[in-house]
Amino acid sequence: MSRICDLTGKGSLVGNNVSNSNVKTKRRFHPNLKLKKFYIPEEDKWITLKVSTSAVKTISKNGITACINKFVKKGYI
Repeated sequence: MSRICDLTGKGSLVGNNVSNSNVKTKRRFHPNLKLKKFYIPEEDKWITLKVSTSAVKTISKNGITACINKFVKKGYI
């Protein structure tokens, strides 16, 4: 299961853990992803997407169809 948002394309980033003695070891920063079901009234069906929590806030604000159209237009989907 990949850790990539279906709408925004957000993925994992790479960084360092820094100890008290300033020793750096590699680590990964994962996006906050959730499986969420959305209802599309135009198609009268439910879809399940793995989206970041920031994408859920955007969908709540603008609506699912507007967000899908915007992300398709930008090339994320």
